Amino acid sequence: MTVRDGRPVDNDDSTADHGTRLLDDTGAPHAYGAVLASDSQDTGSTSAPRPTRPDEEELAREALDDTDMSRPTRHLAIAYAGLLLLAFTTSLEGQVTAPLAAFAVSSFNNHSLLSTVYVVQGVVNAVIKPPMAKMADVFGRLEAFTVAILFCVAGYVQMASSHSIRTFSAAQILYSAGITGLQVLQQILVADTSDLRHRALLSSLPDTPFLVTVWIGPSIAAAVLATTSWRWGYAMWAILLPLAFCPLAGSLALNAYQTHRSHRQGRLARGCLGLTAVSGPATSSPTGSAVSTNWTTSKASSALRRLLTDLDAVGILLLSAALSLILLPLTLSRSLAGGWSNPLLGLSVIAGLLLLIFAFPAWEARPHLAPHPLIPLALLRNVTFCAGCGVGLFFFAVFYLSVQPYFYSYLLVAHNQEIATAGRITQIFSFTSTICAVSASIAIRHVRRYKPFVVAGATVYLVGVACMLRHRTADAGTIRLVATQIAVGSGAGLMSVPTQIGIQASVAHMPHLVSAATAVYLTMGEVGIAIGSAISGAIWGRLVPAKLELYLPSADRQNASAIYSSVSVALSYPWGSPTRDAIIRAYQESMTALLYVAVGFCVPVLLLALLMRDYRLDGGNEAAGSSSDAGDDAVEAEPLTPVAVSAGAHGGSFATADERVNLLSEEAVNEVEDE
Repeated sequence: MTVRDGRPVDNDDSTADHGTRLLDDTGAPHAYGAVLASDSQDTGSTSAPRPTRPDEEELAREALDDTDMSRPTRHLAIAYAGLLLLAFTTSLEGQVTAPLAAFAVSSFNNHSLLSTVYVVQGVVNAVIKPPMAKMADVFGRLEAFTVAILFCVAGYVQMASSHSIRTFSAAQILYSAGITGLQVLQQILVADTSDLRHRALLSSLPDTPFLVTVWIGPSIAAAVLATTSWRWGYAMWAILLPLAFCPLAGSLALNAYQTHRSHRQGRLARGCLGLTAVSGPATSSPTGSAVSTNWTTSKASSALRRLLTDLDAVGILLLSAALSLILLPLTLSRSLAGGWSNPLLGLSVIAGLLLLIFAFPAWEARPHLAPHPLIPLALLRNVTFCAGCGVGLFFFAVFYLSVQPYFYSYLLVAHNQEIATAGRITQIFSFTSTICAVSASIAIRHVRRYKPFVVAGATVYLVGVACMLRHRTADAGTIRLVATQIAVGSGAGLMSVPTQIGIQASVAHMPHLVSAATAVYLTMGEVGIAIGSAISGAIWGRLVPAKLELYLPSADRQNASAIYSSVSVALSYPWGSPTRDAIIRAYQESMTALLYVAVGFCVPVLLLALLMRDYRLDGGNEAAGSSSDAGDDAVEAEPLTPVAVSAGAHGGSFATADERVNLLSEEAVNEVEDE
């Protein structure tokens, strides 16, 4: 996992090694090594393993022996070029729209509610990954990508046309669902079309555009604000993003057509992307009637019910409702009549706590209600897993207390930075963390240990945030501000990917839980975003208006509300004027409070990192047996072998728990053996 625009993104290939894709783009069952966080959440089954039929083995062997890869290679090159174009577009969009958010909410005279936007994003991102991954598995990659693009376009249009903070915040639901879905689907596509040897490199492709866009995005944002309005800064992506998706969509559509044609011929074949597929034979019901294994012939209601069960839709709703009811009041208390004396806020928090403490655990703990829970109970007994999830939660909470969402506005007002310069300073985090994450991944392949990187990253992260606190004043030079962001980004990059690897290694002896563990870790990161945004919004909303009333000259005191509500109004006062100095002092003291809380949150990050077990990561068949370190676990990785999956007696689109577990054990993707 790396960090894009302050969001956790799974780009580690380990999750791609523990699942089997059940459907191709036409809906027929097959396997070519895809990764789905929600497909591996079964805790096992007592059913007998499903035997592999000789014809399946022969078909798979024939597919592997196919040496005519010239056409698939060409199509793969086009597909990856399309993937890179889409990643570049979404990366540039993030760098352009991030600075615009402050001006958007300021135009509604609600600059303090910028944190509310990030809370909504965090809650949506926390629960959208499993449904989007499952959609790709059930309906196909092209269909899932298309839905994600449509979500993004709808979000852009609604944001560009919004005239209130409520409409703008509601648009974040569509936007966050779409952009997070695209990030998940990009990694799934990489897993579909690569082997283990190349997957680590290919999975980092969607991150590479950030090395360029981080520098040009803020300049584009400044040009948009100078020539038009922030609305066009959002609206233009409703046109550009679908255009950027066209090459990849064409490749996926061609692959779906060729795969469908191979199904009609009743044989295993490669699509244009080199993806193997086989049409499952029809089975017979106890009455002797033929039952098709194709998903499209099953009853819609039964399929929908099974889909909602596999997604744990009720659990997702309970978790999202609980987080929203608890966190949103923290950011809205200032804008509601009566503040915290308003009974609606108290009732909202109480209802959220009841859902989070009682309703959600009660639902997740009952297998007959939630056979595929968001958080399998077996994971909660794993110290390394729990500590790693805590690292992710506090790590992102710190980021949304120190860098997002108010540091950009602070640079504009208190440091008199230009729009483009302030944007580049805040985006140095993404640039630095990407480089350090890739470097840490390469280093781990050689040292075969992950914990030293987690501990070192947590330490550097703490030092970086402490330096932000030390150099927070208005007289701090640009070089010092840049240095603090380099330190914070370096710590984040060193820590993020190794933490995910440690979590996956801790459950690698239970392959059916690896994807679930990774999904929970990513979810905890999004929860941390929501928590950090809510706390920062509460602090900023309480301190800034009070300090403006205290420090503003008497002649401008009646403008305190307008200054607090709009960064544009704050910037309208000349640099060096008594009013601007009072605004700077109010901003500076409020940012100081945020940074003190951020430093405090860094301490659990370091302590939890120390609690994680230092597994030894060895690859190959000899690793597990040759490790001599007592108490360490050796992770064994073998290449994936395509396995033709038949729907068997179940006749549906979903493999049962015992089928999935059996497939995973047959492929022997990752295995940890305690010595």
